[in-house]
Amino acid sequence: MSKIRVSIIEDNKVIRDNVSKFISFHEDFAIAAVHGSAKTFLEALQIGGLQTDILLLDIGLPGISGLEAIHLILEKMPELNIVMLTTYEEEDVIVKALCSGACSYISKKASLEEIVEALRIVAAGGSYMSPSIAREIVNHLMGGRVSKATILTERQREILEKLVDGKSYQTIASELYVSIETVRSHVKKMYKVLHVNNKTEAITQYMKGYIK
Repeated sequence: MSKIRVSIIEDNKVIRDNVSKFISFHEDFAIAAVHGSAKTFLEALQIGGLQTDILLLDIGLPGISGLEAIHLILEKMPELNIVMLTTYEEEDVIVKALCSGACSYISKKASLEEIVEALRIVAAGGSYMSPSIAREIVNHLMGGRVSKATILTERQREILEKLVDGKSYQTIASELYVSIETVRSHVKKMYKVLHVNNKTEAITQYMKGYIK
């Protein structure tokens, strides 16, 4: 059985090495090329001889960005499956990447096991989106009518609104007649649901109208 040939463009050496090594551990895969920039990958294509089935492509690259590189790469390899592997989860970036020709979009929050499974899906002719990415795509297709508030509990929404008002955890705990540990627990779960890392990011989403 022929192996699935994978190339990687990632400027972070630690991520680049970890992903490439993990993929190569699996017998159905072979690493075709590993580059730290789109420029060197394009130069390799120009020389010729590179054969690859799937390209894992970062967005935040030095020089030519991943978004800019998509059409440049597809001009030379129109049958190549480009899979974005990036920290960018903004709706406009996701849509631009997919409209430019990427077939899948994986968040760097994904485990190495998830990345390998995604590559298998793509190799079989499918497309893969990390759950958080899929939610953004649905939101875009529905004109922004999908509210993240629908997946927050009533208590989580209540706490978020109080955080927006500038209230401390202690004040919120007193007003809701619960312990401060309970408030922290709700906040932690809320961050996970909203895919944010801190209070500022959660409040920003609320202020932008992403959470009703």
